[in-house]
Amino acid sequence: MSPGIVVLVAAVVAGVLLSVLKTWYDGRFRATRVIEGPAVSKPETSTDQLTAEDIGADLGERATLLQFSSAFCAPCRATRRVLAEVETMVDGVRHVELDAESNLELVRRLNILRTPTVLVLDAAGDTVTRASGAPRKADVIAALGVAVDRQAS
Repeated sequence: MSPGIVVLVAAVVAGVLLSVLKTWYDGRFRATRVIEGPAVSKPETSTDQLTAEDIGADLGERATLLQFSSAFCAPCRATRRVLAEVETMVDGVRHVELDAESNLELVRRLNILRTPTVLVLDAAGDTVTRASGAPRKADVIAALGVAVDRQAS
């Protein structure tokens, strides 16, 4: 077998593996860092806590779905539809979409690296979880459950 064929096969296998990994990771919600313990107190001004002034809209009564989008992002449109549908399904939830290019300070503060990125905020504006890429509706509803449960406790 020639070295060219071996390199070609290795490149194809690597491409398939990376594609599968990206598909698996894309749109998955992951928890934000949680610091617990009696010796550590939560700072009064957390960089992950957002206010209505930060996002330019009122927070939801129970939770807020904050979406960062860009103008030419096709997955952003699909994400917008999913989040708007979830907003109508779940009482007290608000969907807010921000243009990443117009809100660079907030993008840097929250370490938004790509669009779409969805942050799930609890009623107080604390970031509970986030997803990069287009999330599935079931995953959004599950993430909202975590935010609402966090508020109740």
